[in-house]
Amino acid sequence: MPVKNPKFVHLHVHSEYSLLDGLSKISGLVKHVKENGMGAVAISDHGVMYGAIEFYKKAVEEGVKPIIGMEGYVTKEDHKLKKERGKGKNYHILLLAKNAEGYQNLIKLTSIAHLEGYYYRPRFDKETLKKYSKGLICTSACVQGETPQALLDGSYKEAKETAQWYLDVFGKDYYLELQRHEYEKYVDRAEDPEIKRNILGQIDTEKAVNEGLVKLSRDMGIPLIATNDAHYIGKEDAEAQDALVCVATGKNVSETKRLRFVDTPSFYVRSPAEMGELFPDFPEALENTIKIADKCDLEIKLGQWFFPEVELPEKTTPEKFLKDEAKEGLGKKFDKVTDELKERLNYELDIICKRGYAPYFLIFQDLASWARRRGIPINTRGSAAGSLVSYSLGITSVDPIYYGLPFERFLNPFRPSPPDIDLDVSDERREEMIEYLTKKYGNQKVAQICTFGRMLARGAVRDIARVLGYPYATGDRISKLIPQGSQGFPMSIEKALKESRELEELYTSDADAKKIIDLARHIEGNARHVSVHAAGVVISPHALTDFTPLQKEPSGEKIITQYEMHACEDVGLVKLDLLGIRNLSILENAVKLVKETTDKKVDLSQIPIDDKETFKMLSRGETLGTFQLSGSGVTRYLTELKPNRVEDL
Repeated sequence: MPVKNPKFVHLHVHSEYSLLDGLSKISGLVKHVKENGMGAVAISDHGVMYGAIEFYKKAVEEGVKPIIGMEGYVTKEDHKLKKERGKGKNYHILLLAKNAEGYQNLIKLTSIAHLEGYYYRPRFDKETLKKYSKGLICTSACVQGETPQALLDGSYKEAKETAQWYLDVFGKDYYLELQRHEYEKYVDRAEDPEIKRNILGQIDTEKAVNEGLVKLSRDMGIPLIATNDAHYIGKEDAEAQDALVCVATGKNVSETKRLRFVDTPSFYVRSPAEMGELFPDFPEALENTIKIADKCDLEIKLGQWFFPEVELPEKTTPEKFLKDEAKEGLGKKFDKVTDELKERLNYELDIICKRGYAPYFLIFQDLASWARRRGIPINTRGSAAGSLVSYSLGITSVDPIYYGLPFERFLNPFRPSPPDIDLDVSDERREEMIEYLTKKYGNQKVAQICTFGRMLARGAVRDIARVLGYPYATGDRISKLIPQGSQGFPMSIEKALKESRELEELYTSDADAKKIIDLARHIEGNARHVSVHAAGVVISPHALTDFTPLQKEPSGEKIITQYEMHACEDVGLVKLDLLGIRNLSILENAVKLVKETTDKKVDLSQIPIDDKETFKMLSRGETLGTFQLSGSGVTRYLTELKPNRVEDL
């Protein structure tokens, strides 16, 4: 009989951050869990913690207890060894953070796996796992776990020894994980002989593992838990998740010799009642998920800021040093320091220092000064130009008093986040600037920020058309009917169907187009790949792994965070925006050429901004290569309006 009114918590769940494997978006996952009466849920993506902070915030907001975890990869050998593929074995392992110590150890493990042990998968060895085991709950994971694999190899003795090792390390926080995916329900539905054989094999595999785990539990007293290895939220999402897997592997959905979840659509976030029906003979396996959730009590402090230490003269503070530097700089920038200037400077300094932002300004002052000494062209964009302190420190080059720029748009007493200074730098010298920061603050304290490429409307349509086996022209034709979005506001398929009559007509009249568009809607917006943010760099006061997990960029050796920009700010890391600009490289090379050919030294900062010939050139529409003025629309306005001063621009 099914367990009556079972209570249950999902502890093995993959979100969209199990890239191109998990389909579940975090907001939808948490909402589904709440609607089904579950008071907690875990996130356990493959080898990464990309979504941990987004998940934590959303769960807390919805009144659901967040359990942060990871399905990692553990190896028996030294993780630094890279054997020929197929000769070394990685095993799955489910780890859940009980508390702050466990959360920190989870960050350490995934960082080590990526920075030291990455070989097809981010791996850590068992000694490393043991070293960072405190505060973590461990389970035997899916059939790819070390203990299940020993059972499948037919060695109960080895399985018992393996389980004993984990029991010795984790004690009462080690559990054996049962999964039942009801393969028997789907075997007769499979028409293809190969698919049927695969399902029959999965039946045998799951049965052998579960029977072995139950025996181990009885022989060794290790508690059981029930999980469902969820890769999507609802049963109806199985087809979309299968399409994602095909996008990742370059396969078509019709191919049989590939990874296939879709033939047994049971890898979803089941309700407690459904889990009770699956495990009527093991009610304790359901109850133990509640016990684990009760054990987990992690509070991540968000919204605090942790500034790196800056070099200061002896017996001074960042606040005092900033005030001294700003006042000295003010005297250099203005021939006469009026009471108005003093009042404005002191007003800004008072806000900056009371909010604790003095180190932030000193970091940028040092960067700007270093760049000038190295002859690297820089420029500061945005609201930072409204700060007299920034101007006095040499961070910005625009006089905010002369142009009447307000400081409050940049920073005010009520702004909840730190100021945001965007520093443009010659794109040929950006790496040099990051290298300087790394040497100055330490390579364990500086990293670039990750970002995620997402499956936007046009790309999603093309991907789906391809994996469904349609010719390239089919997906290309549909995608081109989707209007372009604007910067920061990407076009959605839903919106496109309303805006494009031609797309809407194709959708209603063409069955193939409807199939492609409907499936593309399911995957639209999902994370597709991780990459390096164009500008973001973070600096921490001590090891970055106290704040964020790390990894290497996908195709190189740069160290990047696993937390994206907003998550880095949430955990308190100071973000610097250093954007490489091609036009600044062109200016730098122009200065060099002038020096080489005429022996004249050009100082870009001294070029007059009221040069009449320049404005005549712009008024003629000769804007090719002019930063932000070379577009056809802006060029047309320049020829019509004929600006004759910088304020007109």
